Parts: sequence; structure tokens; C-alpha cells
Amino acid sequence: MTKKIIPLLLFSFMLLVATNVYSAGLFGAKVAEQASDPTLGQMLTYAIQDEYLAHAEYEFIIGKYGSIRPFSNIIRAEETHIDMLKPLFEKYGFQVPENTAKEHIVVPKDLKGAFETGVQAEIDNIGMYEKLLEKSLPDDVKSVFQRLRDASGNHLRAFKNGLSRY
Repeated sequence: MTKKIIPLLLFSFMLLVATNVYSAGLFGAKVAEQASDPTLGQMLTYAIQDEYLAHAEYEFIIGKYGSIRPFSNIIRAEETHIDMLKPLFEKYGFQVPENTAKEHIVVPKDLKGAFETGVQAEIDNIGMYEKLLEKSLPDDVKSVFQRLRDASGNHLRAFKNGLSRY
């Protein structure tokens, strides 16, 4: 009996580890992309996680390459985005999730990669908000999501302009 249980336990452990490794890579827009019918609390969580992630990535880039534009401007905008979302958590009775974004950042190899990271982060962010805006949302949540999506469009243009120099 023990000979049958040990392989089963080992398989279960390996499956658990693999699941945790896979889910550790999902955060913000990447989770929203896979969610078929998220609740309001989940949608707010995806949104703030993605804003946390953008902030953490741009903070890392500034730390590595200096306070260069547009990263130095957009990081402040990300702080504003986070501040726009927090009151919605309180209003609708959800706890603001812990900021674990630093565990999920994309580390660029050079400054060109930093701009590519910015472009992809904003593309993912816009896609997430587009998907969330298809859902039935309270008017205030819808308004905030629209404003954040539109701001990401501006950020995307700025990163694309920076990338065009390479």
C-alpha cells in the first residue's frame, strides 16, 4: 500500500508546485485575459494589480537607467491611477490587494528593451480595460476604467515614440 501512495503523493506534490509556478506568472492584465466571468471585486483587483505592475516596472527602469522620459512622467501617472482605483474598493466593500508587483516585473536587458516593456505593458493594460468595459459595471467604475484605458493610450504613444529612436 505504501508503494502505491508514495508515487501518488509525489505526483500530487509536483502538480501543486507546477500550478503555483504557473500562477505566479499571472498578474493583473494576464489574469484578466483568462477570466471569463469576473466579479466586480476581481475586476478591480486585476486593474489595480496591472497599475501596480506598470509602476513597479517603470520604477525598476528608472532605477537602472536614470530618470528618463517618458518613464519619469508616466510613473507619476501610474500612482494617480492607483489612487483612482482605491476608493472604488472601499465603496464596494473590497479590500485593496497587497502590492506584490515587484515579483512579476519584466526585467529589460537594455534601454530599447525598456521601451519595448513599456509598449507591451500599455498594450496589455488597454486590452484588459477593453475587456472589462464589456462587462456590466457601476457607472463610477466604468468611468474610471475608461479614463485609465485612455491614459494608457497616451502612454503607449509615448513609449512607441521612444522606441522609434532605436
